[in-house]
Amino acid sequence: MPQVLEFKLPDLGEGLTEAEIVRWLVEVGDVVAIDQPVVEVETAKAMVEVPCPYGGVVTARFGEEGKELPVGAPLLTVAVGSVEPEPSGSTGAAEAEPSGSGNVLVGYGTGAPPVRRRRVRPEGLSAPVVAPVAPAVAVAVVPTVPVVPAASDGVRGPVAVVSPLVRKLARQHDLDLRQLAGSGPDGLILRTDVESAIRSGAETPQEAAATDQASAHPVGERVPLRGVRGAVADKLARSRREIPDATCWVDADATELMAARAAMNGAGGPGAGPKVSVLALLARICTAALARYPELNSTVDQEAREIVRLPGVHLGFAAQTERGLVVPVVRDAHARSTESIGAEITRLTEAARAGTLKPAELTGGTFTLNNYGVFGVDGSTPIINHPEAAMLGVGRIVPKPWVHEGELAVRRVVQLSLTFDHRVCDGGTAGGFLRYVADCVEQPAVLLRTL
Repeated sequence: MPQVLEFKLPDLGEGLTEAEIVRWLVEVGDVVAIDQPVVEVETAKAMVEVPCPYGGVVTARFGEEGKELPVGAPLLTVAVGSVEPEPSGSTGAAEAEPSGSGNVLVGYGTGAPPVRRRRVRPEGLSAPVVAPVAPAVAVAVVPTVPVVPAASDGVRGPVAVVSPLVRKLARQHDLDLRQLAGSGPDGLILRTDVESAIRSGAETPQEAAATDQASAHPVGERVPLRGVRGAVADKLARSRREIPDATCWVDADATELMAARAAMNGAGGPGAGPKVSVLALLARICTAALARYPELNSTVDQEAREIVRLPGVHLGFAAQTERGLVVPVVRDAHARSTESIGAEITRLTEAARAGTLKPAELTGGTFTLNNYGVFGVDGSTPIINHPEAAMLGVGRIVPKPWVHEGELAVRRVVQLSLTFDHRVCDGGTAGGFLRYVADCVEQPAVLLRTL
């Protein structure tokens, strides 16, 4: 007899606790193979296709597109067992696997070949029940909405509650969900229903009056801090809370750097490879500077009260996308050439804009480069990307009056700013790092001499 197994939203790693359903890839009644992607979700870091560890027939889906689910919440149920092909349009029987792979992340499946998407007709069953596995086999009905069993005292019948967070919130406040009338579709109890009940039971008359008075005034638009925006907010707040940061800055004449870049891109003629970007040059300068000042390529273990100097440079760079600010990481940047760094920056930037970055490509950075000059601004005081120890900010490169070789001239000038964790070094080290970067910008030969 088929067994109905529940597949829950897996832990997607890197401390992620929730994900938003972007697009379902299967329907109720579809036959799925082990490790076949069944839903596309958006986490605080990336878009992820989640594969199902079971093979069989999809009997129920939990959550509509656009709904946010916590890790561990039910995603779908699968009837595992032998299924018969559809009477028409099928070429052969499909055998559903009796057990799952245990893998739930894209790229870590068993490699079972995908099967043609096929649906088992849910004839003879009433909504919203699941599709039968075979015409002659009875399958346990799994409702699409989890319910709280009815009490024996006859107070009320089953209560529709989708979100585990709603049930948890009710338990924390000793609230009986059977006493609530849900405001959602078909009486579904929403979080706002629970919060309203909590307020009505806990507020004093004075608090209730204040609430009524506040509600009489117009309120501004509320934008949820979730997804990428929520993750960025949490990280920036933690950085400000935990890291005693300081910032130093310097103006540098970037005329020679821009001339060197033009010469690089002009050498070899057509077909000589991709152009070298300013960001790639600055990234290579940073890796050289970090080799001279390794204190800034570190992190702080506050519990052990130790500074941990890291052996390699994993260089993060800030990238603005439609989903918000993300920081992809160029792995082992210290071992790459300028061309290699530039190619990886291009690849990661394209993936960031497409929303296809993997969590591993957004974590593990040891130092961050932030080119905010692309927004047309000269300077800023960067906030350190916790738990790193420093961030270099780069403003726009613009023509300005500048004293060059004792004469006033129009030169291409850029402002560089370094925010650093004052626990890992003093101002002398930070100033030395920034001065070296500025010297390489002003005289690229300095970088060649130290390579």
